[in-house]
Amino acid sequence: MDIGGRRGRGLLGLQVLRTYPGAAGTDLWQGYLKALRTGEVHEGELEYEEVAAGIPRRSRYRVRAVPCQGGLIVSWTRLDTGERRQRRLADMQRLARMGWADWDLARDVITWSDEVYTVFDRDPALGPMGLEELPTHVPAEDLPALGAAVRRLLGDGEPIDHTFRIATPRGEVRHVRIVAEAEPDVHGDPVEVHGFFQDRTGAKRAERQLLDHQQAVLAQQSQLTAERRLAARLQETLLPVSHQTRHLAGLTVDVAYQPLQEGLNLGGDWYSVIELPDGDALFVVGDVAGHGLDAVATMALLRFTAKGMAITGTPLPAVLTRLNALLLHTPDHGVDTATMIMACYDPAASRLTWVRAGHLPPLLVRGGKARLLEAPAGMLLGAATHAHYEAATLDLLPGDHLLLYTDGLVELPGEPLDKGLARLARTAESHLAGPRCVGPLVRALVGPYERRDDICALHIAR
Repeated sequence: MDIGGRRGRGLLGLQVLRTYPGAAGTDLWQGYLKALRTGEVHEGELEYEEVAAGIPRRSRYRVRAVPCQGGLIVSWTRLDTGERRQRRLADMQRLARMGWADWDLARDVITWSDEVYTVFDRDPALGPMGLEELPTHVPAEDLPALGAAVRRLLGDGEPIDHTFRIATPRGEVRHVRIVAEAEPDVHGDPVEVHGFFQDRTGAKRAERQLLDHQQAVLAQQSQLTAERRLAARLQETLLPVSHQTRHLAGLTVDVAYQPLQEGLNLGGDWYSVIELPDGDALFVVGDVAGHGLDAVATMALLRFTAKGMAITGTPLPAVLTRLNALLLHTPDHGVDTATMIMACYDPAASRLTWVRAGHLPPLLVRGGKARLLEAPAGMLLGAATHAHYEAATLDLLPGDHLLLYTDGLVELPGEPLDKGLARLARTAESHLAGPRCVGPLVRALVGPYERRDDICALHIAR
């Protein structure tokens, strides 16, 4: 009898949608159409409320539609509460890759749920596996611990929770967890064992991958830490003083140097302040692209080479030309480019001659007013084979303050460089007024912001 009360021959020849118009557009109807179109079996569930003896009752049916000779054979099976519970339990076992097992020790009867056969990859036609057969599927190195657990279960009635490996008939190694407890008789001897098996292979694989990843991360962290310490030691050797004040050639020089001490962000910026053999003073500030050991090595290469050529009296434009060629023809240094500014001060003439290679121009504070010097031609080092560098001069007057610096002092992410340079000029007018003022200047400029780069600032006062 159908849901409309029709029986037997009264159902023959009826059209589905005319007889049951509510079926149109439902998942059930779409399942019918798909089964007709593809030839695949459709299975689903449907809730339906019927009235029996004046009492409404909502029932759930399992519907199965099988294509046959151009039509469908449809069967409807009412699911009572027990059947629905069994289906839910089966779904839970399948999702958890877990199945239950019962051992009746008195009658020597073993019962497995369907999922246990899946866990062991065992043909259900072979029936369940006895505890005595289990060791034949377990690797030898896992047998002692598993045997001890089973003896505690069957001998002392102690519950067990143990994971071991098995070899499936297809040669796959699986990690299986057994959780079981025994029910004793009046004498305390186990007569029944109830438990479950769970396939933990996926979880073990994930644990192994996580452990391998953690070990790789620790190894990388150890390597990075060692490299950072080495870079820091090299940097301390090359630039041992981060803040210093020197007096040479009638000038007072104040230096502030702050490398960014995070990870391997070391060695990008550098400076030199030396007195030349003829009594002149040489000032150099540079910025190597990148950070880490490669930047430290390139910084050392440029710093000492520049000092050596300047001491021999090489003109400053020629120094930059040769440093550019050196950087281009040193393929294993790991750093492509660098910026640099060099200035030589003649105390007899109070004249400063300076050159630059793609570096930000010096800032001059005279009479309380700050301005950027007009920069001579000169592209960054390592950018082109035939780079051209020119020199500019500046007569330093008593009371003048000149600042050489790297871009970490003025640049902020997402902000135009002109805005940072204007902020530097405003701040310098109120801070560059005496000795040891470069430290407060740096703190005033970068204190409110998160620092992203090394900072080097060299203050020259006459």
